[in-house]
Amino acid sequence: MTDRPRRGILNIDKPHGMTSMEVVRRIKRACGMKKGVGHGGTLDPIATGVIPICIGQATRVMEYLLNGSKEYTCQIQMGVSTDTYDAMGETVAERDPSSVSRQLVESALQKFRGEISQVPPMYSALKRQGRRLYDLAREGVKIELDPRPVVVHEISLTGWDPPTATVNVVCGKGFYMRSLAHDLGESLGCGGHLKALVRRRTGPFHLDDAVSLEDALSRIESGHADDLLHNPDSVLTSMPAMIVGKRHLKMIRSGRPLPPGVGVESDTPDERARAYGADGAFVAIMRFDGKLRRWRPDKVFNS
Repeated sequence: MTDRPRRGILNIDKPHGMTSMEVVRRIKRACGMKKGVGHGGTLDPIATGVIPICIGQATRVMEYLLNGSKEYTCQIQMGVSTDTYDAMGETVAERDPSSVSRQLVESALQKFRGEISQVPPMYSALKRQGRRLYDLAREGVKIELDPRPVVVHEISLTGWDPPTATVNVVCGKGFYMRSLAHDLGESLGCGGHLKALVRRRTGPFHLDDAVSLEDALSRIESGHADDLLHNPDSVLTSMPAMIVGKRHLKMIRSGRPLPPGVGVESDTPDERARAYGADGAFVAIMRFDGKLRRWRPDKVFNS
């Protein structure tokens, strides 16, 4: 039997029309794993682009992918509003977009930059009282959703082919591109929906370096996927790093805090750092205990 990957991150270019969980399921089957595989951020079926797939212990860094920044290019069609806020939904309103100009779109986009409040779409995987919102929406249940704080680092109009706008966005966690399309259309008075979406980057993973799902599956099944795998610490490069010797390595692996003075002290409460053995192997994510003034293991990884 060929060797299958047991730890690492695959940078997959998700195909159009497939759910994120279906990508995970297909990777699981190819790896022969029933669990221990997850993705670093949901993409709707309409979307294509970067979806990092974490395998084995790499699933323990998924939170850093989910909380990290992402970059998108989308097409927003003006004049038609849908119940799902995208092209896969049912049309709920049509209005004349002929008065909308490039200048008006550029001006309207300014209000979506920075720290803003955004109401998530009803057709989403968020939960209310233990149930997915999209399930409630399909049953006709109407819920008043509260706006949530989100951050948009960059937003720009890169194309205007009336009535379709092409928009680039760099944003933080929890931002819905479908809500952007809906809200932009409403602000322009003509309505709008998400026509197409490409995620160009998630954290350190870029679309230019992504592989197709079919190629990844083929390489996994033939036992030649090692060169596609990224190490778990590849998503942690913003953290400071420390190198520990054998004695301190043994303390980390047993879950004990390091002695005072080992590692550079931090002024940031609960700061995280990467720990490596003398051989360069990634060992753990460390957390600085402000009360004890010592580094202690937060997540330990097998070699």
